[in-house]
Amino acid sequence: MNIAYLYPWDIVGDPAAPDRIAALGVDAVALAAAYHSTRAATPYHPDHRVLEVPHSALYLPIRPEAWGTLKPASPTWTPPDAYLRAQDALRATGLKVLAWTVLTHNSYLGTSHPEVTVRNAFADPYTHALCPAHPEVLDYCERLVREILTVARPDGLILEACGPLGYGHQNMHEKTAGADWNGPLSDLLSLCFCTACANRYPDGTREHIRHLIDTASPVASMEEALGARTQVIKDVRLSLSATLRQRLITVSRTVSPKIPITLHANPDPWAAGAFAALPYGEPGADVLVGNCWGTPRTDADRLTTLATMAASRPGAPNRPSHTQRIGAYVLTLPPRPADAQVLADQMATYAKAGATEFHLYHAGLASPARLTALRTALTSQAPPQR
Repeated sequence: MNIAYLYPWDIVGDPAAPDRIAALGVDAVALAAAYHSTRAATPYHPDHRVLEVPHSALYLPIRPEAWGTLKPASPTWTPPDAYLRAQDALRATGLKVLAWTVLTHNSYLGTSHPEVTVRNAFADPYTHALCPAHPEVLDYCERLVREILTVARPDGLILEACGPLGYGHQNMHEKTAGADWNGPLSDLLSLCFCTACANRYPDGTREHIRHLIDTASPVASMEEALGARTQVIKDVRLSLSATLRQRLITVSRTVSPKIPITLHANPDPWAAGAFAALPYGEPGADVLVGNCWGTPRTDADRLTTLATMAASRPGAPNRPSHTQRIGAYVLTLPPRPADAQVLADQMATYAKAGATEFHLYHAGLASPARLTALRTALTSQAPPQR
């Protein structure tokens, strides 16, 4: 299965867009239903070439009765029902539409409610990152998924940022590289010490991390950095993602029992980004998607790890038994070249590693040359059917 990722504004206002996307040879579109702030190129749109998206938004009409303490914002740069308009236009070409749902990455809500954001060991808030240790955040994510499934009725659900974000995934111009907080130091700065998290760690954890950061200690791994505290801290982190993930799967199955659920996942237990930590698998999901923006070898190893944890799910009412699928989140933008053969070779590598779906990022941001390369690559390389 080939899935092109798109924003609603790539489609709304551009009558030629649905046919252009369908001509790529994809089977479905991952359409952003809830997304964070960005500055996006729009190479094909009749009305603009660059679109500034100043804050996170929900691209469905916002019904006040559907929300609790945390309420999403509407867009002003595109119609409030942009998702529905784009979905209808894409379906008219025969494409399926999956609701690409970004969960805890929300600078709008983080700025409005700093008390529920991730805070590092120095108490610095990460306003782009909602911490799922807070009941309000769990409630918001659950309501978000319920509302998207109820109002939009998509053909599938894609969950991104389904866990705590951290130091490395910012929402503003990045000016931190010179501090050399790389590798384990970046992971240490991603550990949350908000009011809901701080007391879950062993005594002295905050002070220990501060010392490691301030002395730029040369640690090779989180295990070396945390020592005897490692397992407890790891369990705390993974429980945050697991609780959120399982609540959202439960509400999804309640609202829409047959909906296919895709997780953007990372087998690294210390992952703190759009691809949430998933070192032990999740049998409740239909598809596990791994990020493939690095070297093909590293990407393939990540996919192989996900494939080894893919579960064969038992049969259930309305849901027959099947093995989870593995998806490769393939970058078609810079620094990747606009070269069909390079792209086809990468997809062949990912297919050998276990991928049966290609999630193609991003058909709305790609130049005409890149779309041509993508179309050619998809024609020459198809994932194996399993």
